[in-house]
Amino acid sequence: IVSVVSRSRRKKLMTDVQAATQPGKAIDGLSWRQFEQLVGETFRRQGYRITETGGNGPDGGVDLILRKDGEKHLVQCKHWRSLKVGVAVIREFFGAMAVEGAAGGFVVTSGRFTQEAQNFASGRNIQLIDGSVLKQWIVQYKSQQTAPVSESAATAQPQSPSCPRCNAVMIKRTAKRGPNAGNAFWGCSDYPRCRAIVNI
Repeated sequence: IVSVVSRSRRKKLMTDVQAATQPGKAIDGLSWRQFEQLVGETFRRQGYRITETGGNGPDGGVDLILRKDGEKHLVQCKHWRSLKVGVAVIREFFGAMAVEGAAGGFVVTSGRFTQEAQNFASGRNIQLIDGSVLKQWIVQYKSQQTAPVSESAATAQPQSPSCPRCNAVMIKRTAKRGPNAGNAFWGCSDYPRCRAIVNI
């Protein structure tokens, strides 16, 4: 029963944020617990099975455990609207990953990450999801709700790769100019600070 109630709350939060005129402000207005539930729903829609650890407050350790394809990933949520998440948080999280034997992990914030945090995460199978990327995911799910039912699961589930340069999540874009106009590619979500691209 608790699991069903929790799932219902996550879905309602997602719907409320999607319906907001400014999703970013709606996310900022959430409590830390609601933020964790919203993040859990975004991963559920990517095909993960979600386990909520219960958390230890707004600055607790591992908040969610994700399972898919026999692998375990950890998630830490930081609902920080004004502060950047620093490298100390990522180091501590990396230690938790080692203890839990996790294949990878995600640190999700409503704000941003310092450059030092991005540098440390690079090459350690930790994906840093900042507020702009989280909002992009939520908007993307909203557009998919009106997509044809026949659309393949591969298309419906965004599986964004990590940026090869800074390890931020990449966003699918379409070239508007030049010889590749009309072609899709992955662009770094930290653009214009990072201009890395991956051709599809």
